[in-house]
Amino acid sequence: MITEIATQLATHREVINSIEKKMSPQIVELVSLLANTFNRRGKLLVMGNGGSAADAQHFVAEIVSRFKMERRGLPAIALSTDTSILTAIGNDYGFDKVFRRQIEALATPLDLVIGISTSGNSQNVQQALMLAREIGTYTVGLLGKDGGTIKDFCDLALIVSSDDTPRVQEGHITIIHIVCDLLEKTMFA
Repeated sequence: MITEIATQLATHREVINSIEKKMSPQIVELVSLLANTFNRRGKLLVMGNGGSAADAQHFVAEIVSRFKMERRGLPAIALSTDTSILTAIGNDYGFDKVFRRQIEALATPLDLVIGISTSGNSQNVQQALMLAREIGTYTVGLLGKDGGTIKDFCDLALIVSSDDTPRVQEGHITIIHIVCDLLEKTMFA
């Protein structure tokens, strides 16, 4: 077991090092996009499935409440949290539409839409990002592996290039925490 722990921690460090070396400019760009969105009175809409839904909720909680700094709340919605909406849309239109229908109802060109997918191939996330682009919102993907099919529907794709889902998720939450920290320092320091 000790060897397995060391192996997992080594792969974790590889992912984190890769983010630092390859994605720092994209993280800065995302912080700027978020600050511009909030400064022009837009909102953040975030979505994902399973662990990525949890990451979407976590991200939104840090934005609406606070990360480290006392500040005003910022407008953000996790599209995976309302079970009545999810089950109504899933039942009436199909699970592949659970995020798309919410984008149709909520998104405006002032907003920023982020889709999180460890595979990069979640069809419900992709369909929502496609519609978001049609509406005129800026689209961002927090993706894994090679970015999958979703990367083609993102104005900005942050791809944690690992085939190991837990490592991708660790990369995504690290990016989210860095973004939240830098956003607060950018907007409120």
